[in-house]
Amino acid sequence: MNREELINQIKSKRSFLCIGLDADIKKIPTHLLEFEDPIFEFNKQIIDATKDLCVAYKPNIAFYESMGVSGWNSLQKTLDYIPKDIFTIADAKRGDIGNTSNMYARAFFENMNFDSVTVAPYMGSDSVTPFLEFKDKWAIVLALTSNKGGLDFQKTEDKNGKQLFEQVLETSKQWGTDENMMYVVGATRAEQLSEIREIIPNHFLLVPGVGAQGGNVQDVAKYGMNADCGLLVNSSRGIIYAGIGTDFAEKAKVEAQKLQQEMAVILAEAGIK
Repeated sequence: MNREELINQIKSKRSFLCIGLDADIKKIPTHLLEFEDPIFEFNKQIIDATKDLCVAYKPNIAFYESMGVSGWNSLQKTLDYIPKDIFTIADAKRGDIGNTSNMYARAFFENMNFDSVTVAPYMGSDSVTPFLEFKDKWAIVLALTSNKGGLDFQKTEDKNGKQLFEQVLETSKQWGTDENMMYVVGATRAEQLSEIREIIPNHFLLVPGVGAQGGNVQDVAKYGMNADCGLLVNSSRGIIYAGIGTDFAEKAKVEAQKLQQEMAVILAEAGIK
C-alpha cells in the first residue's frame, strides 16, 4: 500500500486506528479452543467486528512464532483474511547485517505480503535499507518507544546535548523517504512528539501505548498530527481483550468504536477531509 492509499483510508473511515492482533492462546476466550485453529478464529472474529473502524492491523510476530509451525500458519491465514484495503504491519522488530535483513524483508514482503515491518536501527543503515527496496512497502523504524527500558538508551545525550533517539531520526531519515519509512514513537512519550515533528514533519508515526499502557489519543494528535494526519495509533489489549466470553468480538467492536469516534472528531477539527 502506498502513502496516498493509506491517507485515503484515513479520510474515508474517519480513523487512524491500528489494532494489534496479539493473540495469546492463554488469554483468548476458552470456547475458541474447540476450533481447529483457535488463534485464527479469534483473529477472524476480531477482524469481522472492527474492519470498518480501523485502517491498520498489526500482528506482533512473537505471539505466532512462539507456537512454531502452527503459529506461522495462523498468522498467514490471518493476513490473508484481512481486507486488502487495510494496511498490515508485521511487528517483528527485525534488523541485522545487510544480507540477513534482505532475507527478513523477503520473508515479510514477498512470502507473506505484509505492507510493512518494524525494524530496529541499532546496526545502522545496512540493517534498514534492504527493507526500502520493495515497491509500496514500508520500514517502520524504532525511534522512541513507550516501554520503561526504552529510557536506558534512547534518551542518553551526547556531548552536545543531543539525545540518541534524535540522532536516530536525523540519520535514518536520509536512508529513505516519507513514502517508504515510518517511525515508532510511544504514546506515553506524547509530549516529545513536537520535537520529533521538527525533525520528521512529514513521515507517518506508528504510535503504540494507547489504552492499557496509559497513552491517550488527544495528546498524540495534539503534538504529533501533521497535514495528512501522519499517525497510526495502535491499541492491542484494550480492544482485543475487552471481553472474554462468547461476545468478545462485540465488546472489541465497542472499544474500537470509542477510539474511532474520538479520532473522527480530531480529524474534523484538524480540517482533514
